[in-house]
Amino acid sequence: MIPSIRIQDIADILIMTFLLYQLYSWFHGTRAFQVLLGLGVVTLIYFATRFLDLYMTSWVLQELGTVLIILIIVVFQTEIRQTLYRFSLLRHILDSRQDKQHSQFQDIAETMFRMAANRTGALVVFQGNESLHDLMTNGVVINSEISPQMLESIFYDGAPFHDGAALINNGRIEKAACHLPLSVSSDVPQHLGTRHRAALGLSERSDAVIVAISEERGEVTLVTAGTFRRMSTPTELIMALDELLRNETESPQVTLRLRFFSNLFPKVSILLGVCVFWVLITTRQGNITTVTAPVRLHGVPDGIVLLRTAPEDITVQIKALSSLTPPPSKLDLTAEIDASGITEGTTHLRVNHANITAPSGMTITSVSPSSVRVSAEKKVRKSVPIKVTLKGRLSLPNLLVTCEPDSVEIEGPASQVSQIVSLATEEIDASQLKKGREYLKNLRVPEKQVSVLRDAPVTIKLSARTRHSN
Repeated sequence: MIPSIRIQDIADILIMTFLLYQLYSWFHGTRAFQVLLGLGVVTLIYFATRFLDLYMTSWVLQELGTVLIILIIVVFQTEIRQTLYRFSLLRHILDSRQDKQHSQFQDIAETMFRMAANRTGALVVFQGNESLHDLMTNGVVINSEISPQMLESIFYDGAPFHDGAALINNGRIEKAACHLPLSVSSDVPQHLGTRHRAALGLSERSDAVIVAISEERGEVTLVTAGTFRRMSTPTELIMALDELLRNETESPQVTLRLRFFSNLFPKVSILLGVCVFWVLITTRQGNITTVTAPVRLHGVPDGIVLLRTAPEDITVQIKALSSLTPPPSKLDLTAEIDASGITEGTTHLRVNHANITAPSGMTITSVSPSSVRVSAEKKVRKSVPIKVTLKGRLSLPNLLVTCEPDSVEIEGPASQVSQIVSLATEEIDASQLKKGREYLKNLRVPEKQVSVLRDAPVTIKLSARTRHSN
């Protein structure tokens, strides 16, 4: 039975749909997107097996999912880092770029086509809004102005930097000889080499714009968002760079209607998928589970000692809001009750829902009984003598058995402490006692609420003093 839909449920579905669509937009056409699709299928199968009570299959998929999460974090750590960066609301403030590269597009385009005519290979990266720090490695910092001479000298055949990529950022050549991540897409044409595969790999992971020049064919190719665009003239390259880079800060105004209806098929598909998941998760909500929770009192006043609590356990009924909640056997509930207001005698403490913390996805419907009875007494302390408990007779009857210390302090309820006149040691065989030796024995406490204010055992020995006659 499908539960009634609340306003919170609608918001839950819309938020998850928005987040999943953002992931789809960022990873569409990349290697990570194929992995996400596979994980989505595995997740669907997992929920289906749980819904149909296929215990073995769901257990295997659950254990497999734990391993897959670790593998994904290791293999796709760069993509995850870029995704978290894209989610940052402050990145446009922190990475604001007032000086864009548009003033050098004319010189850059003409220089690149001149290098293409001379069969000089090159790879130039224009950084967008996203940082490329983790994607471009082993680069050499140059931080120079953009000029035809500098570009041609960087990619001159035989120059130290000609095999890597040059990074243009904030209107300057920031680095050279950078290594880019290679694309593993099977759609890359066979005639394209490592330079173009590296350009494609970077475009799949960021919003950078890359220009690749083939030294074999003398072609200029613009690579962005995982796609290749062959440039025929410098003017075409200037217009493309101007469109992709100059207008980063002046994004065209897009109406709400256009935003809503663009890419309608993936949006609707994701929305339907989220709705299906919501139904699978909440279809079993409303199940009532009864569990037993022990009563724990805290905040007991210093001068009061507890004697008994009745009852020691209470019965709690919990309503499940999702089929993903833990089974009753795994619930560990405790009724935490404030006992700071108890006094001597009998006190009734109320128990309500606030005293019990329910697991996520569950809510408490009832608690029985509604109160517990606590018996307490005043805590007192007094000193009592220690009595050595002997078994048998001493081998030397004229000697006296003593212990150190000869008295100890005890603490506990007044009614119990008042009845204790002495504390006995553990039994010791008198015939085995020898003069000059010491024996350690623990004390016996007659009542469980009474405590001895001494941690170490007492020392028993034969005294050299003889007994005095009366």
